[in-house]
Amino acid sequence: MLDLTPKEMVHRQVLRINPLAGCQPLGAIYASLGMHACMPHSHGSSGCSRYQRTMLQRHFRQSGKVTSSVLKESAAIFGGEGNLATAIKNIFELYDPEIIAVHTTCLSETIGDDIKACLHDYPLAAGKYLIHANTPSYTGSHVTGFSNMTSSAIEYLAVKSLPNHKTAILPGFVNPGDMREIKRISGLMGCDYIMFPDTCGVFGQRGVEKINQYPAGGTRAADIIDLGNCRKTLAFGQYSSEAAARKLYGKCGVPFELMDLPIGIEAVDRFIMQLKGLSGWDVPAELEEEREQVIDVILDAYPYLYNKTAALFGDPDIIIALAEFLGGLGIIPRYAVSGTPGACFEERMEQIYAKYRMDGTAKAPADLFDLQQWLKKEPVDLLIGNTHGKLLARAEDIPLVRIGFPVMDRHVHSLWPVVGYRGTLRILEMILNTLMDRADRDHPENDLVFI
Repeated sequence: MLDLTPKEMVHRQVLRINPLAGCQPLGAIYASLGMHACMPHSHGSSGCSRYQRTMLQRHFRQSGKVTSSVLKESAAIFGGEGNLATAIKNIFELYDPEIIAVHTTCLSETIGDDIKACLHDYPLAAGKYLIHANTPSYTGSHVTGFSNMTSSAIEYLAVKSLPNHKTAILPGFVNPGDMREIKRISGLMGCDYIMFPDTCGVFGQRGVEKINQYPAGGTRAADIIDLGNCRKTLAFGQYSSEAAARKLYGKCGVPFELMDLPIGIEAVDRFIMQLKGLSGWDVPAELEEEREQVIDVILDAYPYLYNKTAALFGDPDIIIALAEFLGGLGIIPRYAVSGTPGACFEERMEQIYAKYRMDGTAKAPADLFDLQQWLKKEPVDLLIGNTHGKLLARAEDIPLVRIGFPVMDRHVHSLWPVVGYRGTLRILEMILNTLMDRADRDHPENDLVFI
């Protein structure tokens, strides 16, 4: 079907074809699972929670618990507050979580249920918490839902009391492997931190055996409360972390530094310099060696990378970080598209194009139909994005490097980082091997070079 896509661009205000945005509840569930002993609760029909859970399971190759209010036709008329109250009671009795994180859906938002009032009236035992976030699926994307849930958790739980001399790290919508690498670098730099949310130890671990048992990972409620006593916040990704950082600043006065995801030498350097300023430690030899390895690979591989072109698609925070990294390699990020709305994406991409004196096109919100129409007029050497681009890659005969969310057709992806020097080295490996595989395929047999 994709071979029927026309070259002529048509302005579309509503219709999305092959969209690049998931539902807000998807991101809200992922953020909720990054809290220890937390039960994500979907205030909507049962089908909504099943879809989001399936998407996460296909990406992480591991299932997570999600409950639902199971709203039916009667709720559309009489409201769903009764279902929600019953669900909360049953969840605490059956699953015994420390936190129930309620997120709304299209249905409950359209009905107009007052979730905050319903939760406020519910009697809670000591050590139990109820939070909620408004996540209507007809606006924003899964990144927006992630941002809304992390921001709401801070609004509900963070409290300012005595300084703890720690750094709050908001990693953004990234994989557990990325969160683990950010924590490793922070530890090597002697920085005492609280990461929120934290899906390390939640995905990629042995599954729990009892219904009231939870994975060992996730940010504990006491640490979320303690976020209000941190001396500074490092927030990665404007789309996924800025709202939470501003909420923590507004509620508890914690200053924040908004940063790109630490992908590529420049971005990782900026992250490490922030840590150095906070801890006062010198950069250890281990990190210096990792940086030298990345530089050495770039110097060796530069002839294969220079003046190549790429099309980036997926979540805006990761595209922005990748675009800066690729520009420094000499790869031209000719196209960059994201399904998450927001003017800052195009503005930031224009800054990157200007920095490296490159020509490119960025658009948000956009979809893969937009990208394919551009590719039909001017192809590129490489596609970089999630699994949803595999049909486009086949239709236009362009190799695909899988980075971002979701990656459903490859294994182990979520456990390896793309952040830090190690993650940068991994991205280099994927790009170089993909380009070399294409060269091997296209060269005649008697012209293959073994190097």
